[in-house]
Amino acid sequence: MSARLLRLTELPAGPWWPRLPSSRRGRRRAVQAVMLGCVLGLMPVTWMHAVADSRVRTVADVPAGDVAVVFGAGLRSGRPTPYLAHRLDAAAELYRTGKVKVVLVTGDNSRKEYDEPDAMRTYLVGQGVPDDRIVSDYAGFDTWDSCVRARKIFGVERAVLVTQGFHVRRAVALCRSAGVESYGVGVSERRDVTWYYGGIREVFAAGKAAAEAVLRPDPTFLGPVETGVTEALTTVPAR
Repeated sequence: MSARLLRLTELPAGPWWPRLPSSRRGRRRAVQAVMLGCVLGLMPVTWMHAVADSRVRTVADVPAGDVAVVFGAGLRSGRPTPYLAHRLDAAAELYRTGKVKVVLVTGDNSRKEYDEPDAMRTYLVGQGVPDDRIVSDYAGFDTWDSCVRARKIFGVERAVLVTQGFHVRRAVALCRSAGVESYGVGVSERRDVTWYYGGIREVFAAGKAAAEAVLRPDPTFLGPVETGVTEALTTVPAR
C-alpha cells in the first residue's frame, strides 16, 4: 500500500467527514461561503462595539446621570451572586459619589420563591443607599426587557448602566436602541470560569441583540406605567 498522503478530496466521506468539492472552482466557492458566514456571524459583535465602545467608562469617569440601572445576575440562597454583588457595589459607589440620584434594580421575579429585585434592594440598603432612592423592576427578564421597560414603564430617558465588562456593550447598545441615552460602567472581574463563559455567551447573544434592535419586540411583560423613578427624583434630598 502506497505511503503517500491522501489528498483531502480523496478521503472517504462519512457522517463526520463531509466530502469537499473536487474542482478548483467548487473549493473556491466553499471557502468563500465559509468566509461570508464568518463575516455575517461577526457583524452583530461589530455593531455592538461600534455603538457602545465610546460609552463604556469606570465609576470614576462616567458622566453623572439621574438614574443607575443595575441588571440582575442571579441569586444564591436568596442573596445576590458575587457577580451581582459587584454590580451593586459599583451602583452604591455611584450613589455615594453623587454620580446618580436613584438606582433602578431590574431582574427576574417570575416565581414567588425567586425575587432578584428585592434581594438587590436589600443589598443596596446594606451598602448605605436609602431605601427611597431604590426603585424595583420585577419583570426585567433579559437585557432587552429591562431596557424597554426602563424607558416605557419607568420613564427613564438617560441612565448609567451597571453590569460586568463582558455584558456592558450589549446593554448600552440595546438601551440606546430602546430610547435610553446610556453610558455603561463595566465592572471588572477576575478571569474565572464564569468570566470566560460570559464572554463566549456574549458572542452568541449579539445576534439576538441585533435582531431586537431592528425588530423592537415588546418585552415579555409590559404592564402599566410606574412613577417610582419620577417620584424618587422629585424628592431627592439636598446633600
